Amino acid sequence: MYRLLIADDEALEREGLEWIIRRMLPDRFQVIHAANGRESIERAEEHRPHIIMMDVNMPGIQGLEAVREIKNKLPDAKFVMVTAYDYFAYAKEALSLGVKEYLVKPAGREQIVHTLEQLMQELDDEKRKRSEELELKAKLSQLLPLAENELAMMLMINPVTDTQPEQLSDWLDFPLDQGCAFVLALPEIMQADHKPKIADAVRSYVKSFEKNSIVSSMIDRHMAVFLRKSPTAAEERWKDRTSSFGEELRALAARLLEAEASIGIGTTRSGAEGLRKSYFEAVFASTYYEQSGKVCRFDELTQRNGLLNEELGDRSVKADHADSARQAYVLTAMQRIREQREQHTQSVLDRAQSYIQSRYTEELSLEEVADHVHLNPHYFSKIFKQLVGTTFIDYVTGLRIDKAIALMAEGHLSLKEVCFEVGYNDPNYFSRVFKKVTGLPPSEYRNKSK
Repeated sequence: MYRLLIADDEALEREGLEWIIRRMLPDRFQVIHAANGRESIERAEEHRPHIIMMDVNMPGIQGLEAVREIKNKLPDAKFVMVTAYDYFAYAKEALSLGVKEYLVKPAGREQIVHTLEQLMQELDDEKRKRSEELELKAKLSQLLPLAENELAMMLMINPVTDTQPEQLSDWLDFPLDQGCAFVLALPEIMQADHKPKIADAVRSYVKSFEKNSIVSSMIDRHMAVFLRKSPTAAEERWKDRTSSFGEELRALAARLLEAEASIGIGTTRSGAEGLRKSYFEAVFASTYYEQSGKVCRFDELTQRNGLLNEELGDRSVKADHADSARQAYVLTAMQRIREQREQHTQSVLDRAQSYIQSRYTEELSLEEVADHVHLNPHYFSKIFKQLVGTTFIDYVTGLRIDKAIALMAEGHLSLKEVCFEVGYNDPNYFSRVFKKVTGLPPSEYRNKSK
C-alpha cells in the first residue's frame, strides 16, 4: 500500500480527492491530510509518503516552498501540483524541483486516477530497478574476489588460455602500468584449518589499506599481493611505502599464527610480464629469511650478494647465483601454482558440463551457464572451446542430436515428439540441424536404421 499526502487548505478539496481515490483505487493508498504548507512538511517527515498532492496556493508556507523543503528530506517522493490556471506561472520553478504532474482544479476522476496510476508505475519501476541493482552488487561482491584471483594467477604464471590480463585489469580498475609483487610465505608446519582464516584476514587487511591492489588465493603455503605504483609517486616514498607494507603483512601473519612468516618483495616493473617477473623475484626473496621470518627486498638482496640485475638477466634469476635449495623451492612452488590453476579450470569446466547435461533439453544459453560457474561469458566461451574442443552451441547440439537418435531408436515417439523432447520448438529447424549433423534428415535416418 502506498502512502499519499494530500496538502490543501480547503478541507472539502482534500476530502473530495480522498473519496475519489478510495472509490476508484480501493486499498491502494493510505491517505494523510495537511491543511497548509507547514503541516505538509511535518506530515511528510512523520509519514514519509510516496506521493504528495500539493496545492500551490496555501496560507503561510506556499506549496512550492513546501515541496522544496520536503524534496530535501524525501528525494524519491513523487509530487503532483494541484493548481488553478492563474498559478501556471510557477510551472518553471516546479519543473526545477522535479514536479512533473499537474492537476487543474476541479480535476476529473479519470485524470486523477490516470495521474496516480502513472506515478505508482514509476514507483514500481524504481523499486524493481533498485532491487536489480542490489542483486547485481551482491553478485559483483561474490565475483570480484574470483576475478582478482584470476588476474593474480595470470600475473603469477602464464595464462592457461589466450585471454589477456589487460582485459581483467581494466574491469577491476587495476592498471598494469607500474607495480610490484609481494609474497607472504607461511611456515611449513601449519595447521590446514588456519589457511582460510589467514587468507581472509590478509585479503581484508590489504583491501582496507591498499585500494590499488590485487590479492591471490592461498597457494600451498603462500599468497601473492600486487600493488600498483601511482605515476606521481616519488621513488623513495614508494620504496618506504612498500617496505612498510611488507612489515605490516609480516606482523599481521605473526599475530594470527603466533609464529613467524616471511615476506618477499619484488622489484617495481611495468606491464603483465614485468609484474610476473616481480612475482618470481618476490617468491625467491621470501625464501631468503624463511627460517627467521623477515621482510626481504629482492633488489637489496642482489646488492648484498654483489649480483647486478644485468647478471641476473631479464627472464629469471640464474641458478648459479642462488642456493640450489631455494631455487628448487621456487620451481616447485611455481609448479604447484600451475597445477592448481589447471585443476581449478578443469573443475569449473566439469561443473559447466554437468549443468549443460542436466539442462540441454531446455532453453539454455551460454550466458546462463557462464553465470552458473561465475565466469565472464566471453572468457567461458574461450576456455570451453579450448578444453572441450568444440563450441558451446555445437556441444549442446551434439547432446540434443544424440538424444534424438536414442529416442528414435526406441520407436515410441513421433519425429515431432522427438523434436520437442530434445529441446527444439520448430520441427523444420530440428530437421535441418539433424541433417547437418548426421548427413540425413530425421525421417530417412529412422527408415535407414530399421
